Amino acid sequence: MCGIAGIFDTRGTAPVDAAELAAMNRVQFHRGPDEDGVHLEPGIGLAHRRLSIIDLSSGQQPMSSADGNVCVVYNGEIYNFPELTRELQALGYQFRTRCDTEVILYAWQAWGEACVTRFRGMFAFALYDRNAGSLFLARDRFGIKPLFYSLLPDGRLLFGSELKVLKAHPALHRRIDPQAVEDYFALGYIPEPKTIYRDTHKLSPGHTLLFRRGATLPEQRQYWDIPFAPLAGAHSESDLAAELVERMREAVRIRMIAEVPLGAFLSGGVDSSAVVALMAQQQAEPVNTCAIGFDVAQYDETSYARTVAGRYHTNHAEHSVDSDDFSLLDTLAQLYDEPYADSSALPTYRVCQLARQRVTVALSGDGGDENFAGYRRYRWHMNEERLRSSLPLGMRRAVFGPLGRLYPKADWAPRVLRAKTTFQALARDSVAAYLHSVSLTSTGQRAALFSDSLRSALQGYRVDAVFDAHARRCPTEDPLSLIQYLDMKTYLVGDILTKVDRASMAHSLEVRVPLLDHPLSEWVSGLPPALKLKGQEGKYLLKKSMEAHLPQDVLYRPKMGFGVPIGGWFRGPLKQRLRESLLEGGLADSGLFNPDTLRKLVDDHQSGRREYSAPLWSLLMFQAATRDDDLGVA
Repeated sequence: MCGIAGIFDTRGTAPVDAAELAAMNRVQFHRGPDEDGVHLEPGIGLAHRRLSIIDLSSGQQPMSSADGNVCVVYNGEIYNFPELTRELQALGYQFRTRCDTEVILYAWQAWGEACVTRFRGMFAFALYDRNAGSLFLARDRFGIKPLFYSLLPDGRLLFGSELKVLKAHPALHRRIDPQAVEDYFALGYIPEPKTIYRDTHKLSPGHTLLFRRGATLPEQRQYWDIPFAPLAGAHSESDLAAELVERMREAVRIRMIAEVPLGAFLSGGVDSSAVVALMAQQQAEPVNTCAIGFDVAQYDETSYARTVAGRYHTNHAEHSVDSDDFSLLDTLAQLYDEPYADSSALPTYRVCQLARQRVTVALSGDGGDENFAGYRRYRWHMNEERLRSSLPLGMRRAVFGPLGRLYPKADWAPRVLRAKTTFQALARDSVAAYLHSVSLTSTGQRAALFSDSLRSALQGYRVDAVFDAHARRCPTEDPLSLIQYLDMKTYLVGDILTKVDRASMAHSLEVRVPLLDHPLSEWVSGLPPALKLKGQEGKYLLKKSMEAHLPQDVLYRPKMGFGVPIGGWFRGPLKQRLRESLLEGGLADSGLFNPDTLRKLVDDHQSGRREYSAPLWSLLMFQAATRDDDLGVA
């Protein structure tokens, strides 16, 4: 895996400052410690950090075409590059390497912007075409690999694999985007294409961006979307289960090609266990697996990981994380560059650290919950959806709206007893109800938290606009498929894949995600929804398909997830830091938040009167990530 960086003059051919480009590339050393490279010519500078995985002796970047007219920097893996190489050779292109980077060069020359539709894998790249005077940016279909960019007032375009790459340039504007603040405190991350800064963006998954020198605006195109098109013909459940195994087996197989040590994360859940099982069946030597445990039983899944490791005789390693392992707070803020509030980033960082001691490439089970409807919230939403569909929205608002306002809040209770949340969800339409269920804070809580100046700067904007925009583009009206689609566009890329990319790259570890193989996901999206969530059983077909490969107690047990006991930290070892960060200067003086609300959140949580772990963690991470930024909203 690698890191890319660059500067492009969209108005002319002004010289690129080599020192500025070098500084941008230097801050992403962790993404590629093996080699670096730079390409400079009038109006363009491309830089690259390399983590060597395939074709270790060649494949250095930036890489130019044989005629010298096209130059590329690239981060990712294109798994079908051998087939594309043969196809391009048949068209007359001659290859000097045996790596996938060169395929991008000649695919561009052969097929232009449509080249991205040929690529199977994870990628973010920038390609300069001297003859056309253009810069082409592209990101893979699910957004596994990141790509940030900012167009400066003087016409220079900055881009890079991480936001810190752009922050290393002295001309970047670092003014906070009020809408990003609203999104972050609702979701715990900043969804694509926004960043925390007004004038800086993420390229959305499945999109390309073409800058032509002298053109007024860039050309942005979406080249792919998850189809949710029902499979043609009649299929038995057993036939579909058998085909699913074969499709997953092939997606795993093509991701096992590497010239460096290879392994897998093994949490003991269905998804990672399925990936390990299919790896072990296609590899003669034992699979290298690693797992993270916790010293709190309710968060620990290592016994299940050991069961799978024992069944397939893997070369297994475990590391136990102390429940007071909060030493990474400042490290995480530096890794993610902008506010990011998923506390499972802590154990994810540790499992990547453990894996890198033994391997350079690791396969993961990410994407299984979104593809196969594995989240518990899907069950709750569909149970509520049956009632929503039986009563008009106006009637539900009239009945359940007042109940939702009057019923006492019971965060401490099991979900089934939290009637307030259910009443509030039933008073909304499907999209708003799902957003309510995944939000860390409610609309009312954010209104109380934000200052008058921040609310004024928002001009009525709410995070609902993000979900509504995706819902309008959803290719299906099926209610389960709709919320899967929403998660793929928001939570999967903004939270899950962001978490894994930054945590793995911090340790120069490449992570591959076979369950997000796009032909596999396209096929899975066409499965009948009832084979994904059947009754109250999520991932139904996936579990049925793996019954011959995994133990029953691994397949059919309650989902645990990567939990972290931050509530106790805020009442114990992090008590004073929380008060200092939120109440003494910093956020309290930022002008973004209501100081009275900040104090009430801290006091009520630390006294045990209420449970405010999620908003407090969000505030702490916001403060850590933005301490050097312009927090003004005027």
